[in-house]
Amino acid sequence: MKNGLNISPNGALDFLSLGALVHRLDPGIIPFRKASECQIHVSGGEFNCAANLSDCFRLQTGIASAMVDYPVGDLIAERVRAMGVKPFYKRFKHNGVNGPNMAAVYSDRGQGVRAPVVFYNRANEAGALLKPGDFDWKAIFGTGVRWFHSGGIFAALSATTGELIVEAMKAAKAAGAVTSFDLNYRAKLWDIWGGHERALLVIARIVEHVDILVGNEEDLQMGLGISGPEVAAKSKLDPSAFFGMIDKVVVKYPHVKVVATTLREVQSSNRHSWSAVAWINGKAYQAPTAELDIHDRVGGGDGFASGFFYGLISGEEPEEAVKLGWAHGALLTTYPGDTTMATVEQVRAFAKGGSARIQR
Repeated sequence: MKNGLNISPNGALDFLSLGALVHRLDPGIIPFRKASECQIHVSGGEFNCAANLSDCFRLQTGIASAMVDYPVGDLIAERVRAMGVKPFYKRFKHNGVNGPNMAAVYSDRGQGVRAPVVFYNRANEAGALLKPGDFDWKAIFGTGVRWFHSGGIFAALSATTGELIVEAMKAAKAAGAVTSFDLNYRAKLWDIWGGHERALLVIARIVEHVDILVGNEEDLQMGLGISGPEVAAKSKLDPSAFFGMIDKVVVKYPHVKVVATTLREVQSSNRHSWSAVAWINGKAYQAPTAELDIHDRVGGGDGFASGFFYGLISGEEPEEAVKLGWAHGALLTTYPGDTTMATVEQVRAFAKGGSARIQR
């Protein structure tokens, strides 16, 4: 195949991810210190990809995650079902006082020159308690899984979550699944228990089993320990710095076939220039640049990843896969919440140069 990936033609699940489920409290453009009401969005980078691939792209997807038996867990589980994602839960009982909890994310959207603000409460998070042995991977992968995915935020939650990813990646490769990993390097999470040196050790052991990496130049530097690009980017939309690092990535991890990321120039909270690039089996590809009027930027990167994964899974040409990811990520920023409200037909139309003219 032109993408260098050996994707199984069928399986009970097209896509399975492993990660923590969270709920995001969103007061819109109102800063939290002045908020009187919030929307609740269910999220988590790995879940977002599974949900997008199910709801928009009509694939069979699943999520392996922690679930707490209390009302917040019930709310999250309902949204997982609504998005058509098959759950594989390690269940925890809530003690009625301090957990274990489903993590909370707080995020206002900003407006104009005022940037969005995101902060967390991941205290006593059930997802961080997950460890090797919590899932029967042999049974899960035994039904047939075409693609397995996890990410760097989940790896950073505790000393056991990265080990669980390694265990799952090994099981995925043994079962013939293609594997992907979103580096998503978050220094604050790693600093709580391990720091940058520990992060490098954990992520290196994960990436040994990964076919597809998602991450920008900073992710490649901080997550993989790759030295910075020799060519400075002229702008946030200039892919030269990203492509300048790929040779170093491939030397360190020669089995990696695909590396991809979004490119975003933020003009204001509500106006972004948006593109995407990918290195696929030795060749470089770049999507067009779109000027986006942003409603809610959270989840746009996962929107790109899931659309890009869909293109690869469905056998599209590499250039088309990048455009599908770019188009879906762009559309996702026009909806509230972290997961998709688009249809695959809308994504394909935008990827082909569709416009915002009214559809009658």
